[in-house]
Amino acid sequence: METPAKPLPKFQALLLGLQHVLAMYAGSILVPLLIGTALHFSPKQLAYLISVDIFCTGLATLFQLKQTPITGIALPVVLGSSIQAVSPLINIGSSLGWGAMYGATIVAGIFVVLIAGSFARLRAFFPPVVTGSLITVIGLSLIPIALQNWGGGNLKADDFGSWQNLLVGFVTVAITLLLMKFARGFLKAIAVLLGIILGTIFAALMGRVSLQPVSDASWFHLPQPFFLGTPTFSWSASLTMIVIVLTAMVEATGVYFALADLTGKKLEQKDLARGYRAEGLAVVLSGIFNTFPYSTFSQNVAVVRLSGVKSKQPIYYAACLLLILGLLPKVGALATIIPSAVLGGAMLVMFSTIAIQGLQILSKVDLNQEGNLLTAGLSIGAGLGIGTVPTFLGQLPEALKLIFTNGVVMTTIVAVLMNLLMNGWPKKENNQ
Repeated sequence: METPAKPLPKFQALLLGLQHVLAMYAGSILVPLLIGTALHFSPKQLAYLISVDIFCTGLATLFQLKQTPITGIALPVVLGSSIQAVSPLINIGSSLGWGAMYGATIVAGIFVVLIAGSFARLRAFFPPVVTGSLITVIGLSLIPIALQNWGGGNLKADDFGSWQNLLVGFVTVAITLLLMKFARGFLKAIAVLLGIILGTIFAALMGRVSLQPVSDASWFHLPQPFFLGTPTFSWSASLTMIVIVLTAMVEATGVYFALADLTGKKLEQKDLARGYRAEGLAVVLSGIFNTFPYSTFSQNVAVVRLSGVKSKQPIYYAACLLLILGLLPKVGALATIIPSAVLGGAMLVMFSTIAIQGLQILSKVDLNQEGNLLTAGLSIGAGLGIGTVPTFLGQLPEALKLIFTNGVVMTTIVAVLMNLLMNGWPKKENNQ
C-alpha cells in the first residue's frame, strides 16, 4: 500500500496509530516495571510511574513529528523508554537515591541538546555500507526479544516455552501472515494489529487472559513534576547517563536512516540535529516527570514497512492515544492484558523485516569491492557476536561495558572504523 496523496480517513489513521502503540507498548512499560520493582516502589508509585511514562512517551513522539527550526526529525517515529537505561538507573537509584536518577537524567538530556549539532556532523560517516549493516543488526538483535515473548516473557517461569504459549504465538503469526498474503488495501495495512487482537481472543478462549489489571487500575491520573522525588545531582551518575544517551543516539541514527530509506526522504545534517535535540528534550522531560530516558523505537520501523503507510498521520494518532492512555490508567491497562506469546508472534514477523531492509540496502552496495565486503561482514559479525556473548568484554570497566556490550553500538563503531580504514575519509560532498 503506497503512501496516499491525500490524508487517510480518520478511522483508518486511528487504527494504524493503534497498531504502532501496540507494537511499542509492552517494551515501553517494561522499563518502569523493571526499575520500579527493583527499587521497591509501592503499588501506588508504580501505577503512577507507568501512567506518566506512557503520557510522556506521547509528548516525546510529538516532539519528533512536528518539525520546528531546532527540533523534530519529521519522520514517522515513535519514542519509548530506553531499555539500555535499566541497569544503570537501578544502580544509581539503589546507591544514591531516586533523586539522583532524575538529576542524572536531566543532565544527560541537556547534554544531548547541546551536542546535537556536532553529533549530526558525523552524517558523512554513514554511507550505505554502514547504514545497511547497522539496520541489519538492529533487526536481527530484536529477534531474540520476540522469541522470549513468544515463549511467555519470563525465562525463569515454569510455563516458559509451554505448548500453550507456543500455540498462541503460532496462531498470531499464522493470522498475521494470512492477512498479509490474502487481504487487500487497508486490511492488509493493519495485519499486525488484527493478528494481535485475534491472537488475544484465541488466548482468552484458552483461559490465558486476565482482566485483573484493568479492574485494579484507576480511572484518571494527572502527571505531576517531581512526584516521586526532587532531582539531586551527582557527577558519577550524570556521566553514566551521558554514556547511555550517547548509545541511544547511535541507535536512533540507525532508525532515522531506516525510515528515511523507507519514505524516500534524504536526510541532511540539520535533520539529524533536529532529531537529536527532540530526543534530548524528551529525556529532560522524563527527568522532570520522574520517568526514564526515551529513545526512538526501532520496533515501529517494521510497522511502517509492513503497513506500507509511510506518512506521519498515523503516528500523530498514536501519540494522542499514548497521551490518553497515560491520563486514563484503566484504559491503558487494556493493552497490558495482551499475552506475551501474542506479542512475541507479532514481533517475530515485524522484526524480521527490519533485518531484510538492511540487507536490501547492502544489496545496492558494491560488495565485490573488498572494502565494502569486509566492512559489512566484520561489523555485522561484531554486533551479533557481542550481543550473543556480552561477557566476552566482561573484564572492561563498567563505563566501557555500557558502550561496547551493546550490539548495535558495536556494529556502528566497527562499521565506521572499517569503512574509514578500507574506503578512506568521506568526501565532504558525499551525502549518501
